[in-house]
Amino acid sequence: MTARPNRTLLICNGMLHRLPRPTIFAHRGASAYAPENTLAAFELAVKQGAHAIELDAKLCADGQVVVIHDTTVDRTTDGSGRVGDLPLEALRELDAGEFFDASFRGERIPTLSEVLESIGRRLWINIELTNYTTPNDALPAKAAELVRHHGLQERVIFSSFNPLTLNRMKKELPRVPKGWLIAPGSWGAWSWRLLRGYISHEAVHPASQIVSPGWVTRIHLQGRRVHVYTVNRVEEIKRLLDWDVDGIFTDDPLLALQVVQEHAFDKDTEEET
Repeated sequence: MTARPNRTLLICNGMLHRLPRPTIFAHRGASAYAPENTLAAFELAVKQGAHAIELDAKLCADGQVVVIHDTTVDRTTDGSGRVGDLPLEALRELDAGEFFDASFRGERIPTLSEVLESIGRRLWINIELTNYTTPNDALPAKAAELVRHHGLQERVIFSSFNPLTLNRMKKELPRVPKGWLIAPGSWGAWSWRLLRGYISHEAVHPASQIVSPGWVTRIHLQGRRVHVYTVNRVEEIKRLLDWDVDGIFTDDPLLALQVVQEHAFDKDTEEET
């Protein structure tokens, strides 16, 4: 499907204008079909036609950047303990696939470098910097160095709930776009109103619960894109498309792509009648 131009977006936001609209981000990979944040989930997102993947990056005990969402390995592996207390060698021994389904037995926690090497030339990668319990650690610098090493400065977007982390990343890679994650509820809406003028970001990544047509318009008038998380229901996807959002994070890229195609067909049909 040909990407539609955004009628209200006043500034192209540098590299982000290369993304299709709407962008379908495979949240933690195609995580409805494969174990989240694994190479299997990312490879499946490629096959399913997603435009980008989203992943969670943090540091393990020996300073390597690994891809896992939780602060502990308990939920998504056969091990236990805090990621920050375990060296890469120990993390490598854990099974990160069988929790999802026995057919994925043997999947491992990948490093960010491995994902960049495997996926970076095929899809955009949204790297969420998840150093929320250790906000002053070296994660922004190390993630930036890996992106430079793989030559992917024009293929990634960094995101975080922590405004200070985004500002630190701006110093590391000024031209690489940043997405500010906005939490659901009154706290998220309040922080956006209070801090939006002080945060380095080219896109806003709000929880779907706080998005409205007027909210999307206000972000667009600031020259920023709106990428909404985490959306898995057909009616919700349709509603967001009607509101002209620029992207959707979803566990089910196959479903989202189907809804996008149907929505575009319906729009074309309306315009012809």
